[in-house]
Amino acid sequence: MAKVEIYTSPLCGFCHAAKRLLDSKGVEYEEFDVMFKPSLKQEMLARSEGRHTVPQIFIDDTGIGGCDELHQLEASGELNNLLGAGQ
Repeated sequence: MAKVEIYTSPLCGFCHAAKRLLDSKGVEYEEFDVMFKPSLKQEMLARSEGRHTVPQIFIDDTGIGGCDELHQLEASGELNNLLGAGQ
């Protein structure tokens, strides 16, 4: 399986939706809470080329965007490929 990282905030509905999708697929991920550790926000901005909204999701160190992009990848079937499912 791929390495999945997600920058989140506890008050973000989109963050919860993205995590629900990942959880439903049995994907393990590392979560970084930018609300309680503000230094992570700067790290997220650098990694995501300035995207400032949460969630920001990375699969194998490649930024895929946020919740909408994650769901689009799932709908197209590409998410399984990125996650290495079935390999």
